[in-house]
Amino acid sequence: MRFRGSDWKRSRRLGFSTLETGKELARRPYGPGQHGNSRKKKPSEYGKQLLEKQKLRFTYGVNERQFRRLFLLAVKSKEVTGTRFMQILESRLDNLVFRLGFAKTRKAARQLVNHGHITVNGSKLDIPSYLCAINDVIAVNEKSKGLVAIKASLENIAGTVAYVSVNKEKMEGSFVRFPERNELSQDINEAQIVEYYNRLL
Repeated sequence: MRFRGSDWKRSRRLGFSTLETGKELARRPYGPGQHGNSRKKKPSEYGKQLLEKQKLRFTYGVNERQFRRLFLLAVKSKEVTGTRFMQILESRLDNLVFRLGFAKTRKAARQLVNHGHITVNGSKLDIPSYLCAINDVIAVNEKSKGLVAIKASLENIAGTVAYVSVNKEKMEGSFVRFPERNELSQDINEAQIVEYYNRLL
C-alpha cells in the first residue's frame, strides 16, 4: 500500500528530509506530536538499520515489495551492493522525470507518468517504476507540453544533477550515466540497509 500521509510529518519522524529540500526540518527539527523526540529511546542495531532503509525507501516513494526486488537486483550485480542499489533507484522513470525538472517532487513526477504525460525514446510510458537505460531520452508528451505545472517546474529549477542532461525548450532530456556515490545523499548509510536485508536473505 502506498503512503498517503504527510511527507513533512514522516520526514520529521525520520529526522531526514525525504523531499531532499530540508524544508520539512527547517522550522521544526524534531519529531511530530506533543512530545517530539523527548521520549525517544536509543535505537538498537536493528532499529538503526530499519531507519536507514525507511529513509531511502520513502525518499524514492517505493513500496516494500518493489524496494526489496530492486535490492535483489543490486545483489546480483558485480558492483558494490549498496551503491548499485541507489543507482538502480535513481534510474526509475519517476525519479528521472523529477531529476530533469519536469516535476517539483517525485510524487508529482509519478503522477505525470501515470497520466501518460511522459515518453521514453518517443513512446508513451505510464509505468513509474520502469528502469531506464543509459542514453534513454525522456520527454514530455507533445500533447502535454502546455501543462502549467510542468512549465512552472522547469522555470524554477536552478540546475540539474550531472548525470542527466535537459533541454528546457524541447522539454526533453536524457539519462547520461549512473551517478557516482558522492553525487547521492550523504545522509544515507547504505551499508546499514545491506545489513538489514542480509538478515532476511
